[in-house]
Amino acid sequence: APPQITPFGLLYALHDAPVRSLPGQKAGSSLAESWTESPDGLVYEFKLRRGLKFHNGEPVTAEDVQFSFERYKGTGAKDLKSRVARVEVVDALTIRFHLKEPWPDFMTFYGTTATAAGLVVPKKYVTQVGDEGFRKHPIGAGPYKFVSHTPGIEVILEAYTGHWRKVPNVKRLVMKSVPDNSTRLAMLKSGEADIVFALDGPEAEVAKRDSRLQVVATRHASINWVEFADQWDPKSPWHDRRLRLAVNYALDRKAISEAACLGYCPPAGVVIPRVMDFALQVPPAPYDPQKARQLLAEAGYPGGIDAGDLVPIPPFFTTAEAVVNYLNAVGIRTKMKILERAAFYAAWQEKKLRGLFITGVGNAGNAATRVEAVIYSKGTSAYGGYPDLDDMFLQQARERDVKKREAILHRIQQLTIDRAMFAPIMDFRALMGVGPRVTEHAINVIPMVFFPCYEDMKLK
Repeated sequence: APPQITPFGLLYALHDAPVRSLPGQKAGSSLAESWTESPDGLVYEFKLRRGLKFHNGEPVTAEDVQFSFERYKGTGAKDLKSRVARVEVVDALTIRFHLKEPWPDFMTFYGTTATAAGLVVPKKYVTQVGDEGFRKHPIGAGPYKFVSHTPGIEVILEAYTGHWRKVPNVKRLVMKSVPDNSTRLAMLKSGEADIVFALDGPEAEVAKRDSRLQVVATRHASINWVEFADQWDPKSPWHDRRLRLAVNYALDRKAISEAACLGYCPPAGVVIPRVMDFALQVPPAPYDPQKARQLLAEAGYPGGIDAGDLVPIPPFFTTAEAVVNYLNAVGIRTKMKILERAAFYAAWQEKKLRGLFITGVGNAGNAATRVEAVIYSKGTSAYGGYPDLDDMFLQQARERDVKKREAILHRIQQLTIDRAMFAPIMDFRALMGVGPRVTEHAINVIPMVFFPCYEDMKLK
């Protein structure tokens, strides 16, 4: 896999949670045999399975669940913890989360891959070795246990025979970090790798022509779009909705999908992936370069506009190259500027990117979690917002009636289209190359998850 993907794959092979995404279930009982929500929506109780053990033989207890939640600092941690009043250990196998007010997305944040907040680590072991010791030799309760790590090269895991669900079919996993697309393809063709992640369009085309190999498109909750970072600045040309609409009409999304992912990526009309609950199912803006030029002229740019650099999120350079070509064709003059992934993420999250950039989000959740991240003005990835959309977001976050909540979320999404806040490109489908030794790749077995269900994979 590309190096930015390997750590996520490791996380879900090594660790488990009371409730997590399971085959056929967005949120299924895992370490917990059952869980309940109180009628007032303020208390969530989890009852753990008996006899669970971490990879080092320590029992999995409610104290470990509490410790892991309090230790968590990853995606969504601030929002999640701000809504939890306290975590109560009732007994060794029972734990309760008390919320400050009803929050219909608690289980989306805690029990799916929207965050890693539910993953449980052993309190005694982590306390003994410290965070640095845990990084060097992690212990979890997932289907695979840690063997070794060569930084920047590979992680080796072996099947954990004590996993509650099943003993994995494949007894040894080697996760290699390989940045280069063509190198990953060569490893697949030679048999050095059995599954390769995230092939770009040209490499996937080569793999597809090889009768020994399969190309499988993921169905995870990912999307790419053009962001207008300066639209909130009245002095910026991008403050004018007509220019943002021009970008939307300039893009032939179907052709971009063909170039970047062999047509597997459905063109998008909104920045919420269509596989998510509460997503507004709308067609994309039509490809109409004449309309794009007309809008440029109406906005005062009959000769086009110099738009500076367009910065894409790595590694989506084929997509970005196509977008740049379509924009230049209608008179929006821009060129691609590549940043290393870490630099891109730092600039994006610190709100330092300017002009146009292409970004994407791929974690699970639902339309509300995605609205919170990119549309709500206080969101981690939002460069601005509208007071009415903020009010609607806060309203839906308190609404426990599913139909009413869906209507509010649909309204928010429609207004982002009406206001041309973004130029959605496509629901991203990662192209996975699968080699001839694999009889069950287990890709797409778990809903909205990028990774295979590791314990279900099979080899000849």
